[in-house]
Amino acid sequence: QVQLVESGGGLVQAGGSLRLSCEASGRTFEYYFMGWFRQAPGKEREFLVAITRSGGITRYADSVKGRFTISRDNAKNTVYLQMNSLKPEDTAVYYCAASRGAVSVSLSDYAYWGQGTQVTVSS
Repeated sequence: QVQLVESGGGLVQAGGSLRLSCEASGRTFEYYFMGWFRQAPGKEREFLVAITRSGGITRYADSVKGRFTISRDNAKNTVYLQMNSLKPEDTAVYYCAASRGAVSVSLSDYAYWGQGTQVTVSS
């Protein structure tokens, strides 16, 4: 089992940047594929990006490709989401999640979730 805690959210102007962090508890972080998702008010939670256990392979949603970058530091039990060129439509609660199975776009493949961190982008 792993517990996840996100941080780094906040208020930023359009065009700005934020870096989210997700720290995992336990000593098995490197066994998990990690993903970032977001949920805007009134919308379903959506996949953004995922990364393999070693960090060698990533998978991005088209909506964030070229603007967001995922990375991980297994020594620090942390996965990051660097978000650049932010837009008002990026406003949402951002969640990290852990999967034992694969680099997946499906929410149901992720067994563990953080509590989320709010990102608000003003125009």
